[in-house]
Amino acid sequence: MAGVANDGSAKPATAARIYDYHLGGTHNFPADREAAQAITKMFPFVPLLARANRAFLGRAVRHVAEQGVKQFLDVGSGIPTEGNVHEVVHEISPDARVVYVDIDPVAVSESLDILAGNPRTTAIRADLRDPQSILAHPQVRKIIDFDQPVALLMVAVLHFVADDEVATKSLGELLGALPSGSYLVLSHGSAEGMTIDLDQLDSAQGVYKRDTTTPFVLRSRAEVTAWFDGLDLVEPGVVWLPEWRPAPGDPTDFAADPSQSGGLCGVAKLP
Repeated sequence: MAGVANDGSAKPATAARIYDYHLGGTHNFPADREAAQAITKMFPFVPLLARANRAFLGRAVRHVAEQGVKQFLDVGSGIPTEGNVHEVVHEISPDARVVYVDIDPVAVSESLDILAGNPRTTAIRADLRDPQSILAHPQVRKIIDFDQPVALLMVAVLHFVADDEVATKSLGELLGALPSGSYLVLSHGSAEGMTIDLDQLDSAQGVYKRDTTTPFVLRSRAEVTAWFDGLDLVEPGVVWLPEWRPAPGDPTDFAADPSQSGGLCGVAKLP
């Protein structure tokens, strides 16, 4: 099985590989599957949330690529399997360049294997909480021209930075390195409006705290919206995942009540 080494049983769980499991991927280890199954037992909708988030990523990336942006910096990318950023953008602009960034060394290693032979796309290991480790990385500097517009993708990653000040500062530093005409694509977990048991939510957060190095925190619409201050929000603004420019073929699991998708999202252009 791709992504599963002989010593996989010794690998601790990570957010990237738990997400891969929820999406039906094979790039995960026993600890990831156990953690994912524990969360799904408490919240059966979580795999549906993962698919809704993935669908938003595809729509948002396609929109930005159609605006002529040809550089994408995907922070907290996980493993770039089927339908990921480089596949979407290369359908529109074959010469577009993509850098995937993740803190998980296994995710980066798997990514590099998948991307082998693609000179316009690579993956690096770096920590979102240290933006300079991303911005100054030689591979980033080789592929991304920061004098030209860049799409910064922060999709389902900032909820793994529990400290509000660190999350805001890190995002600000990354945006500060981008020129006018760049874009921010962001999604974030939120329980605002959801009908869930708060004790179970605490238990789910406990799984991440106990089994991974990336515990998560949920934030409100106001907190997520604040990250777009000073940017030009693309319509329809900050909305639930299924509400951002839905397209034919998208998952319809939360069509009746988008707030139950558990994720807020938005796309904005840097003035």
